[in-house]
Amino acid sequence: LREVVQPDQLVISIVAGARVETIADTLQHRAIVRAMPNTPAQIGEGMTVWTATPEVSEAQQAQIHAVFGALGREMHVEEERMIDMATALSATGPTYTFLVMEALIDAGVHMGFSRHVAEELVLQTMLGSVLFARESRKHPAELRNMVTSPGGTSAEAIYQMEKGGLRTVLSKAVWAAYQRATALGRKVKE
Repeated sequence: LREVVQPDQLVISIVAGARVETIADTLQHRAIVRAMPNTPAQIGEGMTVWTATPEVSEAQQAQIHAVFGALGREMHVEEERMIDMATALSATGPTYTFLVMEALIDAGVHMGFSRHVAEELVLQTMLGSVLFARESRKHPAELRNMVTSPGGTSAEAIYQMEKGGLRTVLSKAVWAAYQRATALGRKVKE
């Protein structure tokens, strides 16, 4: 690639773990953007976190805002380590979401719903919950407490999830993904 990159071109990398310094050294080029989108970008609902070298001009940064903005939301970060963090939380995030959806759908089928009905119930509930959280601007714990009646079904469900370690498992998964992203960066450098 070194031979085809022109001096005035901007190089954008979405390679997980690939450090800006490694890309710049490999290509002998300094205008580098490192970004990490997630799969909802395919429908314009993604989240792309990105950083840029000082050699990326303001005009080029404006182009990046526009390009990544067309994929959903975008967020510029100054510290490159935040790209690995975003890889673990946001880029890998759909994986966590899909697994939770799958588990809820399977539970619905186990209770007696058809798969189609269980999918519709879960998808709309998750979509509505996310939109409600965004619009209300309230902390998720506050929203959860709004629907958790003492001694009710939500309280029992939360008790079982906490007892089963759901919060800990999710946290460990995100941390493991972060460690994997940083390890990939070391591997790419080698």
